[in-house]
Amino acid sequence: MSRPLIGGRSLRPALIVLVAALVGAPAVQAAPGVLDHAHTAGRVTKFGQYSWPGVYFEGRFRGTGVGIALNDAASYYDVQVDGRTVATLAKPGRITYRVRNLANAEHRVRIVKRSESPWAAGEFGGFIGAVLPKPPARSRQIEFIGDSLTAGYGNLSTTRDCSANGGIDLNTNADLTFGALTARALGADYQINAFSGRGMVRNYNGGEPGTSYRSYYDRALLNVDGDVWQNPGTWRPQLVVIGLGTNDFSTALRPGEQWPTPESLVAAYKSAYHGFLDELRARYGPRTTIVVSVPEATGAFADAVRQVAQERDDSRVRYWNYADPALDRLGCDWHFSQRDHRLISALLTDYIARLRPDW
Repeated sequence: MSRPLIGGRSLRPALIVLVAALVGAPAVQAAPGVLDHAHTAGRVTKFGQYSWPGVYFEGRFRGTGVGIALNDAASYYDVQVDGRTVATLAKPGRITYRVRNLANAEHRVRIVKRSESPWAAGEFGGFIGAVLPKPPARSRQIEFIGDSLTAGYGNLSTTRDCSANGGIDLNTNADLTFGALTARALGADYQINAFSGRGMVRNYNGGEPGTSYRSYYDRALLNVDGDVWQNPGTWRPQLVVIGLGTNDFSTALRPGEQWPTPESLVAAYKSAYHGFLDELRARYGPRTTIVVSVPEATGAFADAVRQVAQERDDSRVRYWNYADPALDRLGCDWHFSQRDHRLISALLTDYIARLRPDW
């Protein structure tokens, strides 16, 4: 029998059995109420569907095992029991994953979406077994908004060329990003609403003109035009951390783009940023602290974000530049490595302590 995949390596302990793929089995029948026994802070529909990276489901059960109903052929997941990662599911499709041979006691189970899949929706069908009431929501909430640097693109890789070590998805783990690490350090629930290649007004290298990150922000299902996430009323973060701009400015303008000069791009970026901050402030209220962050010490990106923060008449909009010479960017395609995410998380945790959010 093959073993669960953990970061490309076999898991040796016999505690956990492999995913049982139900070939020819009926689809996961997610229905309203599927979250009755599972806690999540993510953008999940009432039918258990979702798209954003880092979405997680947490539950409690009693006994020697539990099942997890899942339907997703596009993404990677980690399964954790009692705080320990016991398996990685690689684009599993329609399955029931079963954990067996545990001590006959009360346990916690967590499944988290590691990778991005903006073209497809995953579906959680619930925990199966002697399931107990779901864990309570955490009182602290943090929302992370950004691009590939926030999503954890290639963060498990130790080489910038990932073509020979499994590709981007295998080497990406949103659960080990600076956002997830910081939230856990602070005992907070979190959302990672990040979309690789997207900018505030301009996508990487001018791709897909007429769209931007803001085209997708309101959605639960990124692949459904016009979709709007229905907040159940439980998501009101005390802190929002934004990291948008790398894709706007990292490549030169090309002939035919709507901004004739770099200066006009900066002006459009700043205007859109102000509009986005207006949207967030209207959505979450005046007491939410919003951190506008940038990983570069200087340049058009850093200067524009700093100016946006300075121009706001809002003491709870703060500018945070986390450029650090210790960042090695050894992840895929020059993205943050796992070491970098740990470093940034430590810096951010310290910064948040000084901000003293309203929690």
